[in-house]
Amino acid sequence: MTGDERVALRVESAGRVIGGAALVDDVTMRIDYGEVLALVGPNGAGKSTLLGMLAGDGAPSTGRIRLDDHDLADWAPKELARARSVLLQANQVAFSFTAGQVIEMGRAPWIGTDRSDDDARAIAAAIAETDVAHLVARGFPTLSGGERARVSLARVLAQDTAVVLLDEPTAALDLRHQEDVLRIARRIAAEGRAVVVVLHDLSLAAAYADAVAILAGGRLVAHGSPDAVLTAERVEQVYGIPVRVLRDDDTGRPVIVPRRVL
Repeated sequence: MTGDERVALRVESAGRVIGGAALVDDVTMRIDYGEVLALVGPNGAGKSTLLGMLAGDGAPSTGRIRLDDHDLADWAPKELARARSVLLQANQVAFSFTAGQVIEMGRAPWIGTDRSDDDARAIAAAIAETDVAHLVARGFPTLSGGERARVSLARVLAQDTAVVLLDEPTAALDLRHQEDVLRIARRIAAEGRAVVVVLHDLSLAAAYADAVAILAGGRLVAHGSPDAVLTAERVEQVYGIPVRVLRDDDTGRPVIVPRRVL
C-alpha cells in the first residue's frame, strides 16, 4: 500500500463559519486507514463540527476535505453512505422502532447490492459485539441513554464501512462499556479501517488512540501520538487546569489526572 492509498481523509485548511462565528478555523491534517484518531478538546472547541465536516454533513466554508482523494462535495449520498458511517451524539429516531430495527437500518446503503447477502451476518456480529442482544425487541425510546448509545453503535457497525466516525460514543456509558467501545475501535482499525472518535476522557484517548488531535477555539493545537500531544503543559494551556501525566503500569500509556487541592 502506498502512502497515498493509506490516507482515508485529508483535511486541507478547512474551516466552518456559522452565523459569523468560526466554529472550525484553518484545520489541516490527515487520517489514515488502520488508525484510530481521537479528537479532544474543551467544550465548544469545534470537535463535533469537525466530525460533521469529515462526515460530509457540513460543507467547509473554507478549504476542503477529501475522502479517498475525492472531494467530499463530489460524493453521491448513497456512495458516501457505503464509504463512511457516523454515530452522532443525539441517539434519537423519529418513530417508535425496536432496537433491532434501528440496528437493521445500518444495512440500508447496501440494499440492491451484492453486499446485501451479508446483512444477517453483519447485524448479528454488531449485536454481539455491542452486548445488546437482550435489547433487540425493546422499543428504542424505552431504552436508557447508555442502551441507546450501544444500539446506535451497533447500527454503525452493521453498516460495515471503511471509515467510521464516532461522536462522543462513551458519554452515556458505564466504565465497562466505555472500554468496550474503544476496544471495538481498535479492532476495526486493526482490520485496516479508519476510525475518528470524539472523546472528553483524555486518558481513554491516550489508552486507545494511535493519534490525538487537540482542538481549542476551533483551531488545531496539536496532532500526533498521545505522548507527543498530551503533555501536562499543553493540557493545562488548553483546558485551564493543572494536571499530572502519569503512566499506566500495564501499557505505559499516559494517564491524565487533575491536580486537586482538597
